[in-house]
Amino acid sequence: MIRVLCASLLALALAVPSAFAEDTIKLGALFDLSGRAAFIGTPTKLVAEMVVEKINSEGGINGRMIELVIADTEADPAKTASIVKKFIYKDNVVAIIGPTLTDTGMNVKKVVDEGKTPIFMTVGGDPVIMGGKFGPYTWVFKSPQRSSIAVERLFIYLKEKGLTKVALLSAADGFGKDGSHWMDELAPKYGIEIIARESFGTRDTDMTAQLTKVKNSNPQALIAWTIGPAGSIIAKNKVQLGIDLPLFQCHGLPDPKYVELAGSASEGDRMPATKLMVAAELADSDPQKAVIQEFIRLYKEKGYDKQFPINTHSGYAWDAIMMVADAIKTAGTDKQALRDAIEATKGYVGISGIYTITPEDHNGLGVDSMVMVQVKNGVFTMAE
Repeated sequence: MIRVLCASLLALALAVPSAFAEDTIKLGALFDLSGRAAFIGTPTKLVAEMVVEKINSEGGINGRMIELVIADTEADPAKTASIVKKFIYKDNVVAIIGPTLTDTGMNVKKVVDEGKTPIFMTVGGDPVIMGGKFGPYTWVFKSPQRSSIAVERLFIYLKEKGLTKVALLSAADGFGKDGSHWMDELAPKYGIEIIARESFGTRDTDMTAQLTKVKNSNPQALIAWTIGPAGSIIAKNKVQLGIDLPLFQCHGLPDPKYVELAGSASEGDRMPATKLMVAAELADSDPQKAVIQEFIRLYKEKGYDKQFPINTHSGYAWDAIMMVADAIKTAGTDKQALRDAIEATKGYVGISGIYTITPEDHNGLGVDSMVMVQVKNGVFTMAE
């Protein structure tokens, strides 16, 4: 009887689908699910689950299923570092996806370097993939465009329009400071002069004082560099003050939520964005169009668009996981080999651009990956 029972249990164990076997490929996934950027982190988590489901439904990676180990950073840099340590030393993940914010991303660079584990971040700021005083980035990659690329795309547009004297309002966090740095660095190249600047807190609810100060410098245009509700507040305050100047936002704000919060004050505002925001306007010859359309189809089939309308952030986790999966297909799960394979990514056609990563550039996107968009009749269209 005992022998029969043991044989039955053995047969049952052998019949367990590989998706639930121990031989899964574990990826850590940490996003801001309850902190100040939960409006970005939560849908990013849903996309991460969506792309993993797609990969697994198509046979996984070389027959092995992906298992996501998900955690909430709560926008807390210290907690983020603790989570990453758990991922590496307890959960034995082969790679990590996330986090959401530049500040939390910066706090884990040293951890992944010491733990020799590749991380593909979904943060906006450049310091996470910059060395020197910013710390090592050997094991760090990121899928959103570099701030420097977004600034360059914006400056090209401003120069084309003859708007060379600008005033800058930037958030006092890591992302805002990064944008401000690159504007100072790149302004001379494009003949742009920043004639006034003000900063603000990401949770500030009124920017009339800063807007009044920069208005008095007589700029030709205003640039705001922040993510979240602060950008919409600037748009509304500008209209309330009767400031008749074009407003340009950063690449983190092309989002229906921006229009919802700013209302009619957002009309005409322009900003650099991923092509995802204007998918219907892309030429059929654009190699990204089919990929973006497939992403949109799956996203809507899941019903995610009802609570989280597609925005410029939507494809970041998709691209990060897809590139990690492609690297695992060729290099396996040895972390050093996997890191090297990610760094060798060439011509990956993603949602946010066509990626070619190099040892010097752990992002791999150029200015041509971005378009300028504007709010027209309450929706985003290609900027005129």
